[in-house]
Amino acid sequence: MSYRIEVDGEICISSGRCVAEHPEVFRFDDDEVAETVPGAPTLPDDVTLRLARSCPSSALLVFDAQTGDEVDVFAS
Repeated sequence: MSYRIEVDGEICISSGRCVAEHPEVFRFDDDEVAETVPGAPTLPDDVTLRLARSCPSSALLVFDAQTGDEVDVFAS
């Protein structure tokens, strides 16, 4: 399976964990809220799930890249 990850900027608390761990995929916007870098490489599935699970505000959303369905990262 292949996953796509997005940041829900409404609930991001700007902890910076995602930006620090994967600056090639995440950055801070002008308001210091995390966002994905346009054209960023795709992370391996296990890394994507681990990163989403470790987000302190659960602002990292994971989607099935083929169907577009949101993935429950705690059930995967």
